[in-house]
Amino acid sequence: MTHDVDVLIPTRNRSVELATTLAGLAAQVGGPSFRVVVSDQSGPDDGSGPASFDTPSAAAMVRVLRQRGVPVELLRHLPRRGIAEQRAFLLSCAQADAVLFLDDDVWLEPGVLARLHTALRTLRCGLVAAAMQGLSHVDDHRPAERAHYAEWSDGVRPERIEKGSAAWERWRLGNAANGVHLAESLGLDARGGPFPAASTWRAYRIAWAAGCVLFDREALVEAGGFDFWREVPENAHGEDVLVQQRVMARRGGAGILPSGAYHQESETTLPDRGASAVDLRSL
Repeated sequence: MTHDVDVLIPTRNRSVELATTLAGLAAQVGGPSFRVVVSDQSGPDDGSGPASFDTPSAAAMVRVLRQRGVPVELLRHLPRRGIAEQRAFLLSCAQADAVLFLDDDVWLEPGVLARLHTALRTLRCGLVAAAMQGLSHVDDHRPAERAHYAEWSDGVRPERIEKGSAAWERWRLGNAANGVHLAESLGLDARGGPFPAASTWRAYRIAWAAGCVLFDREALVEAGGFDFWREVPENAHGEDVLVQQRVMARRGGAGILPSGAYHQESETTLPDRGASAVDLRSL
């Protein structure tokens, strides 16, 4: 059976966060059909430790998803060879025309998947993103960072973004709760009312976005996916940034407001970070 979207979740040693992330997916009703693939790298490389999905809370959310007709695949993928390889493995498991790379510590409000899928089909670009928001910063207004906001008003076009350029500074739009504040200023705030509909959104220019990115799978594969994992150190970071920028250089991409993707703000499970993949590989 084919589905509209494959949701791909890499995880390691995050049982509570993963259960919360799965709960957000269980609330994505009335949108595109989707399948969930979780790739777990918890514990030692011999797989002797428990997986992040081996908890009552995660198991309950898996049952809810399956009860609602959402296929869920729970995979152990060891030994660890770095987050880029983990993402490459997940992409190799994908079958749908669109793939959502969702971090294991992001909760989605109802309607996010529908909004992203609608935007991807409408804009006909390589990717759309709901940059994750940190609500501990909801009172931390950063107008100087939000000044980098610019909408795609005449269609999304391919865009090559070089490090150090003016366009590169758009990364600041994903900081703190900037997306929440931008949505409020545009009249897209959902507080006190229903969640914004799939048809109510704005597309804006990004350098990259973290946590929740929906790709046209063909565009992602065409750009090489995460196959560069063999060419970077295992502790390299920024693999998601490099891939997004490669896709945008060929097919274009956009951030979507409102985001509706919320960071759980847990400590990273990848504290040992080497060089950025952006510095090691070219577009």
